[in-house]
Amino acid sequence: MAKDPTFNSITVEANGRTIHALEAGKGPLIIALHGFPDLPISYRHQIPALAENGYRVVAPYMRGYFPSDAAPDGPYEVAVLVQDVLAVIDQLTEQPAILIGHDWGAIVARSAAILAPDKISKIVCMSVPTAGNFGRALVSNPKQQRRSWYMFFFQLPIAEMAIAHNDFAFIETLWQEWSPGWSCPKSVMNEIKEAFRQPSVLKAALGYYRSQFNPALQQPGLADIRKRLSDPIPTPTMYLHGANDGCIGVETTEGMETAFLRDFEKHIIPSAGHFVHQEQPEVVNELITRFLAKKHK
Repeated sequence: MAKDPTFNSITVEANGRTIHALEAGKGPLIIALHGFPDLPISYRHQIPALAENGYRVVAPYMRGYFPSDAAPDGPYEVAVLVQDVLAVIDQLTEQPAILIGHDWGAIVARSAAILAPDKISKIVCMSVPTAGNFGRALVSNPKQQRRSWYMFFFQLPIAEMAIAHNDFAFIETLWQEWSPGWSCPKSVMNEIKEAFRQPSVLKAALGYYRSQFNPALQQPGLADIRKRLSDPIPTPTMYLHGANDGCIGVETTEGMETAFLRDFEKHIIPSAGHFVHQEQPEVVNELITRFLAKKHK
């Protein structure tokens, strides 16, 4: 990655891995978790803004996304991803941390709050609703079933070849369809493609989806954790979703407030698609800063 003077590059030894991350600022810890197909640079607008507001922001490469990371065979199920995050918190602070998550990062942030509410003070989730809401949409919402075609395509052995074809045109097309009317900056897309050119990274990214649908890729010893991942969320939460999200329709967020046991607020961001924090950074940064400053019950 091209060196950005705004960020430091750090490593954290956690959960048996060397986890690489971007970092800026000092103060209460915020961990910012990216999604697919993305990297920590996803938070290039949030990291400096939050650092200026008195937080230490750490944006790790999710498991498998760093070129020298874990073996491409995984494991990559959510229960393991959560353990990574909780181990990072243990290494970086003795105080409860704040989690911000987009896409897969949102799933992991909510799951971590369920499993270890004592370690997490607040969460901000973007672009993927709760497990119950999304699961119902996959069963009963024909529009969402069509939007989610890629999840099922990724189960096929030809997926790696198809994604890599024509210099990863597949990834660029996903971004265009998921965030209609917005173009990812060329420098950011180049960085994403450079990561995905590593066969281990591409296989790992697909491993997230494959482990969701294939029990053979799930760890038997984590069965108790998996059962809890759809439990109510016990942590104050803010949820953001782009009104024009072409990946996960905004209608899938309806009624999701019933899954939260404490303060919950939801904001639908106009003129934004799936990559809401990159498309409308000023709006998102203001909402996050305001939410973090609130006293919650």
